[in-house]
Amino acid sequence: MPDRGTPLVVPGDIATAFALLTRIPLPGAIPDRGAAAAWAWPLAGLAVGAAAAVTALAAQALGLPPAVSAGIVLAATIAVTGALHEDGLADTADGFWGGWTRERRLDIMKDSRIGSYGVIALILSLGLRWSALTALVATGPAAAAILAAAALSRLPMALIMHLLPNAREEGLSAQTGRPGLATVLVATVVALAIGLVLLGASLFPAVLILLLTTAAAAAIMQAKIGGQTGDTLGATQQIGEIALLATFAALI
Repeated sequence: MPDRGTPLVVPGDIATAFALLTRIPLPGAIPDRGAAAAWAWPLAGLAVGAAAAVTALAAQALGLPPAVSAGIVLAATIAVTGALHEDGLADTADGFWGGWTRERRLDIMKDSRIGSYGVIALILSLGLRWSALTALVATGPAAAAILAAAALSRLPMALIMHLLPNAREEGLSAQTGRPGLATVLVATVVALAIGLVLLGASLFPAVLILLLTTAAAAAIMQAKIGGQTGDTLGATQQIGEIALLATFAALI
């Protein structure tokens, strides 16, 4: 946990969040802030969403079919993040369902090779997001939903990091640290403010679905490995984004 004397918010936190979660280079990142910068993770997600939303608007302006536009939006998202969260999802799926013990699951998750469960998880994640994005693009301007999903889906990572212990002593999550309650509360306010500006009252059912999926993901992590890792946090982001995009598609 952060020290009591650690500042809650510093100017370099946004750059730190971008350095951790995206391929967007911003000057002023502070590596030692780590989890203390988690309040800015929704802002990093908003930047990812902005790249995807601009791509969607450009594809629509060119008259591309909704399915093609959705595929290009996904490609833009992956390019901006470097497939960071997709990699975590694949490793988590392989470990959780490829191993019979906690230790074996963690070993599998460290392996850079991808197995059958990881491939299936990636296919499902890409397929479900593509389907939801296709539906959103087909109904008209989808920028607000894309932006909101990208920002809100980074919030569960901070929540789970605060609530669950590190499952291993090394790795990205352990190096980053665990955000304090105040940091998580600021992240929540930032994420909800973004969502309200973009979606208004439509935000609330989506947030309920996001909380339910986050709780389910946390329960599975605790049962499988007794905590969280960087890979499981990436998987949580993917699950949250799928849930949000699907909810927005259904509401629209």
